[in-house]
Amino acid sequence: MADVISHIDCPACNERMEKVFMPEAGVNIDICLNGCGGLFFDNRELEKFDESHENADKIIEAVKGKTFKAVNEDEVRICPCCGHPMTKMGAANGAVQVDVCNTCGGKFLDHGELEKIREYQAQDDSAVDELMNSVYRENLHEVLGNNANRAIKSSPRRQFFENLIKNYL
Repeated sequence: MADVISHIDCPACNERMEKVFMPEAGVNIDICLNGCGGLFFDNRELEKFDESHENADKIIEAVKGKTFKAVNEDEVRICPCCGHPMTKMGAANGAVQVDVCNTCGGKFLDHGELEKIREYQAQDDSAVDELMNSVYRENLHEVLGNNANRAIKSSPRRQFFENLIKNYL
């Protein structure tokens, strides 16, 4: 689903959400700045900001230093785009429960959950890098020289190590 142009109401507290334009990604993120501090991502937008190396500065800046009202995170949320109930989906190894719309693909994060996801992802990346280093970086450096680091980041083996870390550690 494309970025929703009109303003939407927060699925957690019903306040009007404000749009914050993210220039590098070319999308608007809906943030509940006058209510609970929640974030709404249209379909496939969250994946542009959920890793620590991706630029989420404008989102972080928009909520920084603000106090937000508490909401019941266990309530079933209604998608502000299509009106269907959202379901809870575990992220960051279960530390975060993302509200997901199975109809339009929208995702809602309560205040602070994006930071938790990004922190978890950074820890995962560190563990993957450490495992890859111990297994084959030395040999790759001998063969590829200065291009080894770039090859490691794009290697199909990296996906294998990522899955290994996520499923067994």
